[in-house]
Amino acid sequence: MPNFQTYNIVPTLPAALEPLREVSFNVWWTWEPSARRLFRHLDPELWNRTNHNPIRMLQLSRQARLEELATDKTFLRELKQVYDAFQKYLTRKDTYGKTGAGAVIQKPVAYFSAEFGFHESIPNYSGGLGILSGDHCKSASDLDLNFVAIGLLYRHGYFRQEIDKDGIQHAVSLNQNFHHLPIREVRRDDRALLVTVRILDRDVYARLWELQVGRVKLYLLDTDIPENNAEDRLITAELYGGDLEMRMRQEIMLGIGGVNALSVLGVEPEVFHMNEGHSAFLGLERIRRLVAEKKLGFYAALQVAASANVFTTHTPVPAGNDSFPREMMRKYFGSFAAEIGLPFDEFLSFGQTRVNATDPFSMTILALRLSRHSNGVSKLHGEVSRGLWKDVWTGVPSHEVPITHVTNGIHTKTWLAPEFLVLYDKYLGDWEENLTNEDFWRRVMDIPDAILWDAHQKLKLRLVAFVRERVKAQRERIGESPESIRAANRILDPEILTIGFARRFATYKRGALLFTDKDRLHKLLNDSTRPVQFIFAGKAHPRDEGGKALIQEVYKFSRESGFDNRIVFVEDYDTYIARRLVQAVDLWLNNPLRPLEASGTSGMKTPPNGGLNLSVLDGWWGESYNGNNGWAIGAEIRDGTIEFQNGVDSSSLYQLLENQIIPLYYAKPDGKLPLAWLQLMRESIRSVTPVFNTHRMVKEYTERLYAPAAQAYREFAQNDCAAASDLSQWKTRIRKDWPQIRIDQVEIGNKDRQNIPVGESLEVSARVHLGGVDPQHVRVEAYHGEAEDGGIKNPAITMLNEAGQNGDGTYLYRGSVPASESGAYGFSIRVLPTHPHLQQDHELRLITWS
Repeated sequence: MPNFQTYNIVPTLPAALEPLREVSFNVWWTWEPSARRLFRHLDPELWNRTNHNPIRMLQLSRQARLEELATDKTFLRELKQVYDAFQKYLTRKDTYGKTGAGAVIQKPVAYFSAEFGFHESIPNYSGGLGILSGDHCKSASDLDLNFVAIGLLYRHGYFRQEIDKDGIQHAVSLNQNFHHLPIREVRRDDRALLVTVRILDRDVYARLWELQVGRVKLYLLDTDIPENNAEDRLITAELYGGDLEMRMRQEIMLGIGGVNALSVLGVEPEVFHMNEGHSAFLGLERIRRLVAEKKLGFYAALQVAASANVFTTHTPVPAGNDSFPREMMRKYFGSFAAEIGLPFDEFLSFGQTRVNATDPFSMTILALRLSRHSNGVSKLHGEVSRGLWKDVWTGVPSHEVPITHVTNGIHTKTWLAPEFLVLYDKYLGDWEENLTNEDFWRRVMDIPDAILWDAHQKLKLRLVAFVRERVKAQRERIGESPESIRAANRILDPEILTIGFARRFATYKRGALLFTDKDRLHKLLNDSTRPVQFIFAGKAHPRDEGGKALIQEVYKFSRESGFDNRIVFVEDYDTYIARRLVQAVDLWLNNPLRPLEASGTSGMKTPPNGGLNLSVLDGWWGESYNGNNGWAIGAEIRDGTIEFQNGVDSSSLYQLLENQIIPLYYAKPDGKLPLAWLQLMRESIRSVTPVFNTHRMVKEYTERLYAPAAQAYREFAQNDCAAASDLSQWKTRIRKDWPQIRIDQVEIGNKDRQNIPVGESLEVSARVHLGGVDPQHVRVEAYHGEAEDGGIKNPAITMLNEAGQNGDGTYLYRGSVPASESGAYGFSIRVLPTHPHLQQDHELRLITWS
């Protein structure tokens, strides 16, 4: 048998088609419908076969087809329109980042994430975190923010999902050829630009790949290169793959390697944004560089580095946050601690609450301690996070823990069906320029009922055809009978109320909640006049046995008699399946166990496409639900068991479907259109679209977090970091002197100390012994609120002013607490340190109470 060597023959792109190459190497095309349409017209069959990958299409297109298109006037006209729009987009000057509030960001924001999801043809993501990262980059580009992103490039991506005949998920490893992706190797002097990271006793190298996202760049590190040994080449093999040691190495490469990458690229950010704790080692590397290059002490370097760091936490449960055992930290960071001048135990405490010295090293706590700007991803998640991490700020009231919230969003144009884009262009006008203008979106009321319903129904028809094809392909793959394969043509009905549920299958998301009452569900599915149908999709992490069991349970239900044409599970969930679903289902189902859904973004994608939400009031839906734009499942049970909450929520789910949702959907007074349902569709579009998008989100990050971080960093970095050194020395003195502070006497000045008339004030005075602490470095406050169970609720702060001194370090403070409403109230006096360069009220975790 001869031994054949393989080689590729690639077509030559005619000069007239050269703009195709430029557009294909910028993922702007992923959110521009005219560009996607152009590539599809190139070769519809090849477009589908390459998983909608323009780079691969240009490598596989037949030369004759390219030559034909090079003389096709219609195609060339379409190409010119797309290329002109692309150039106009890139060169526009009147943008948020150049002339709006974003112009204050003078040097780049560096955004670090373990995964980025832009499109199904670039499988460098696993789920919601990656999709959010991709959408964040797209909006940063649209807004023209000074922005650069850092991540890892995984040879095997996440995994492809195959479901076998028993409903068991199998993870199929990818083996990506990076030359099939819209990325270019970063080179200097005709050689690959390498980044060096010290791991254990050796240097590990990574090459850099550049991905152009509209106006902004994403740099991806790749260790699968000959310069590394076989073990280190695997660091970037697989997203969330390997054991705990591999996770450690990946996170060193992302955090420390990412900072080194920016350095060799000559990029000097003023803000570093950690999207989740995976990249938190970046804070340590930035401190190390300041110690080595600026000759700062550790704590002075900490002030500089932390001032510029923004940290976003996404996980509302401790177990979801990466942590490493003490000995593993010593193995990887023992010499690092010595290099930055810290005893190892002190170094380790930066990843601990400092309540228990035996705790593992938490990446979330490290990020919180090394950042002066932290946030959760919804209002509720902000509250949960403040409670979850209150021990990092020991003694501080939990509502004052410095973790704010910026609610997530979606990149609307990415997830918007082209049919709805046309509708909005026609009936609303320039909606892209007014995306975050809530008043503007009232114009959706002007879209005629029949036009709106027709657009939705066309998308639904397309979804049904798509799902049938996917199910057929799966049944063929697992060797089912010809009858079973033909039966896929009877799955789903475009005239029936269609509900979607697609997301990562984790146990807290309760993917099988719908199946708690099979008889009741069977009646809903098979009602002769008002049936309902469900489409499920989603992956479970390969090591999440609970999540995989849920998938198996759902799949088995979908194949049972009486359920089989009304419930379907679509395998290998990705952004393509997601777009098909969110653009066409009538209703999006979300039933996590509250409050374990930090935000959730899948449900945000249905309203711009006319869909409604049926969800537990968790994450973003708790902020969006207004009683007229969807439905809320269940009531929160604060003291009950999980089983009891499951029962309450499943009962609520069925009652809502039976008594409200299904009757409303099928109510057609004119015999044609569900007029009341259409009103809900409009309200869903109007209330959700202008708020829950990444344009609003990125603007919020910029104005509330990036701009203050950049300003603080400039102040600390100037004059050889003098302000940081001064602040560090001041903190040392304050911590030393703080034990002297005590509140000796608190008095009420009102004649009637127990009963204060509404409209008057409680007159309070306090004698405070400061010892050697300068009074300009403290703040004395009355902390007051409604009395409740020995404490207070809804607390407020009233400043007390210095009113005299004794000369022995004791000062008199007075203030007036307004009595604005009747009731029982309580107050206490407290003293906090203050300094012009503190960025958090509780940065020192020092507080003295009366």
